Amino acid sequence: MTTLEPATDNLVALESEAIHIFREVAGEFDRPVILFSGGKDSTLMLHLAIKAFWPAPVPFPLLHVDTGHNFPEVLDFRDHVVEKHGLRLVVAKVQDWIDDGRLEERADGLRNPLQTTPLLETIAGHKFDAVFGGGRRDEERARAKERIFSLRNAFGQWEPRRQRPELWNLYNGRHRPGEQVRVFPLSNWTEADVWHYIAREQVALPSIYYAHERPVYRRDGMWLTEGPWGGPRDGEDVATKSVRYRTVGDGSCTGAVESTATTVDEVIAEVTASRLTERGATRADDRMSEAAMEDRKREGYF
Repeated sequence: MTTLEPATDNLVALESEAIHIFREVAGEFDRPVILFSGGKDSTLMLHLAIKAFWPAPVPFPLLHVDTGHNFPEVLDFRDHVVEKHGLRLVVAKVQDWIDDGRLEERADGLRNPLQTTPLLETIAGHKFDAVFGGGRRDEERARAKERIFSLRNAFGQWEPRRQRPELWNLYNGRHRPGEQVRVFPLSNWTEADVWHYIAREQVALPSIYYAHERPVYRRDGMWLTEGPWGGPRDGEDVATKSVRYRTVGDGSCTGAVESTATTVDEVIAEVTASRLTERGATRADDRMSEAAMEDRKREGYF
């Protein structure tokens, strides 16, 4: 009899829980959808969905809210994954909402906060009743308070007082017409768990998750890179550094970290030594206020 290492045993339990959640949703909801950006958490979530229903195809479409400020490496990876597995991808482009006047550009140029309206309108338009997200409780305080099955009202808003107890892996997906449930299969995973599982399963990721040379400039303690979202301001010098991204979002607010980690094992070593979550270390949109994430969740954000 082989004894599993504690870390491996933990991964088995986390994988089993996530697969159970996917199958539970498939049996309980009519029109689920998986949020998929091509980032590590949504890629891991899709990998688990594929395992949950194999050899049958994944019975849900994918949804990406494209800010127009995404890293090209991530978009290329997203499209490659969709084609490889024969999946259906729905893309809601923030630029379309700006062009027809439903949204206005922010003065600071950030587009992550503009994702909520396209997300909610696309969910309503396709009548999705369950929306899988890759959020984890270790990322941020508001996410730590959210249940695995998170009820959202008819406006897509999160109401913490309406959170339901989840005992013995029993999930309550009941909802009124027009309401939706956000589902978080990775809730109990940590960043280290994600990377250990990626190593075990040999999950492919966009190249920017590993160290590479990139021109960057320093702002608010983060290394940002120039792109369609803008560039350095006066006094912000550009330097080429070896960096990688711990999380991937809108290029205007996602910072890189200095790194020499070019392999999964080297990334795991860095993550293990870090004392900041990936969002706390590299996401400017979470620094807008102490309750930035919770405020956006109340408005309908992921």
